[in-house]
Amino acid sequence: MNAAHSSRDISEADSTHYNRPLPDTRLVACPHCDLLQRLPEVAPGASARCPRCDKELWRHREDSLNRTLALTLAAAVLYVIANAVPMLGLTAVGHQAATTVFGGAVQLWRDGQEIVAVLILFAAVVAPALQIGSMLLITTVSLRERPPAWVGSLLRHIPFTRTWSMLEVMLVGVLVALTKIADYATVDPGLALFAVAGLVFLLPAIQSGFDPREVWDKVEWAEAAARPATASERPVEATS
Repeated sequence: MNAAHSSRDISEADSTHYNRPLPDTRLVACPHCDLLQRLPEVAPGASARCPRCDKELWRHREDSLNRTLALTLAAAVLYVIANAVPMLGLTAVGHQAATTVFGGAVQLWRDGQEIVAVLILFAAVVAPALQIGSMLLITTVSLRERPPAWVGSLLRHIPFTRTWSMLEVMLVGVLVALTKIADYATVDPGLALFAVAGLVFLLPAIQSGFDPREVWDKVEWAEAAARPATASERPVEATS
């Protein structure tokens, strides 16, 4: 029994010894071809590319967090405007009507287009809100010297929110609809339409100026106290 406990403790100690991050933070594996390499020093605005597959590994973005935070705050203001005021106003035969993005999704639901309504609500309202909110939280907390580990979890989900945020698709659809109904009604573009147009440019600008490596370098690693006690940390029991 003691021999079994001893071998298990030794294996746990070995796994704890080897399961640690490398001290060289510039040593990375290419996400496309898995080539292990060391990132060189590059000037601001320049990028490091993989010598095997020529994919970009990292681009040095100067003052990434502050610039991303400023763009994200601007996007948050535009998002509130885009969902709080009417996007379009129509006047036809003496009747006037106006709607917001959320109101358009509700009207589609009432008209029996449930699937289209849910898609528009998620792609034009929910996903952009998650993207802006996540980026705002990440950049704000990452200004600290040591952000908590849950920032990394948020960072992993950013690609999902970015993929499903389709404001540009909705904007193109609105412009096509305006062209078709221009001969039958008077169309009054609302402030929300210009806010959505601004978001179409701001959201890609946020992603192009954001350097996730800067956040990963600052995220606090799991402390030894939060891990299970290893063999070297357990009290030694006296055996007869």
